[in-house]
Amino acid sequence: MKEIFEHSDQQIANVSNRFTRYLFDRIHWSSRLIGIKGARGTGKTTLLLQYLARSGKGAPNAVYLSLDDLYFATHSVVETVSNIYKEGGNIIVLDEVHKYPGWAREIKNLYDHYPQLQMIFTGSSVIDISKEEGDLSRRAVLYELNGLSYREYLHLANDILYDPVDLQMLLKDSGKIRAGFSKDFRPLQFFSDYLEHGFYPFFAEEKETFAARLKQVVRMTVEYDMTELKGFDIRNAKKLLQLLGIISNSVPFKPNISKLAAKTGIHRNSLVNYLHHLEEARLVHLLYPAGSSTSVLQKPEKLLLNNTNLSCVLSDVKPDIGNLRETFALSQLRTIHQVSYPSKGDLLVDDQLLFEIGGKNKSGKQIKDLEQAFLVLDDMEYPTAGRIPLWLFGFLY
Repeated sequence: MKEIFEHSDQQIANVSNRFTRYLFDRIHWSSRLIGIKGARGTGKTTLLLQYLARSGKGAPNAVYLSLDDLYFATHSVVETVSNIYKEGGNIIVLDEVHKYPGWAREIKNLYDHYPQLQMIFTGSSVIDISKEEGDLSRRAVLYELNGLSYREYLHLANDILYDPVDLQMLLKDSGKIRAGFSKDFRPLQFFSDYLEHGFYPFFAEEKETFAARLKQVVRMTVEYDMTELKGFDIRNAKKLLQLLGIISNSVPFKPNISKLAAKTGIHRNSLVNYLHHLEEARLVHLLYPAGSSTSVLQKPEKLLLNNTNLSCVLSDVKPDIGNLRETFALSQLRTIHQVSYPSKGDLLVDDQLLFEIGGKNKSGKQIKDLEQAFLVLDDMEYPTAGRIPLWLFGFLY
């Protein structure tokens, strides 16, 4: 136990509290069992260490455990946590639970046996708790951590801090939105930087290696994390990486399943299923027609990469500006809103709000005379009636 306690205290002591993710204040930290899932590189570990640091407790009262540690090759989670509890532990953080076989069952047993113990766990975005053995879905409060918003990026990279903007307020009161920013704030100054390398917090560690590191994140997600998905054949990992390359050079587009199957060598019947796996891994976005179901067997109406950083890093050519605009808007909106593909316009939000996305000179003829329809425009600083700056979608969380 001594080594575990020393490592935990060291990790907590080294974490910075200068910047915290949007999710930190949304989590009900008093819950007995909390789960936080998300894509690789979005900052789940830092979030948990910040919580432990703010608790003011150290080992053995509050302990951080990473389940991909070699220690757990010869020790069980139940055994380890039980020993910590006996020494006075009351907050246990379990990081990277998907790396440990049978994690859900053991956490469920600990939850039932130690009612005074709080446990917080993190895992890959591919985790579906409702399908895990042990039935944690009735016990755990589950959250998902998305990548950085443009608002968070400005805070982390440039110490520019503003509060989030509510979408309804953004649409109704352009004057109030403008008044919420200082006169010297230039909203587009760092926007292109964000599109290229601002979605993943690790950009702050070393920009020069960001592209290589993000490619490694993608590879690890496909080759390791996705093995947790039922029905995923690891032998197709290389083909899926090839598929991502094809998508990055083509999006946004309406996928032709037969052509994609021919290019990748993945059987047509498996390809739609694998597209769903890529979405669960937070590597792509699948858009379906408004009002339709999202069955695993249904072909998506539109296919985009999950965020603009992936577009910039994975593409062999300079990403199309229309692709970047739409990918950015979708990545920000989907964190807190439902988005589908409309018959007119580009995005339908919460089955009510229609958005047409383009450059500052784009006309609104496609959505003319439609109710609750708005132009979302790039290269525009502040909103006017019916016209919304694209960058402001980056302030929704």
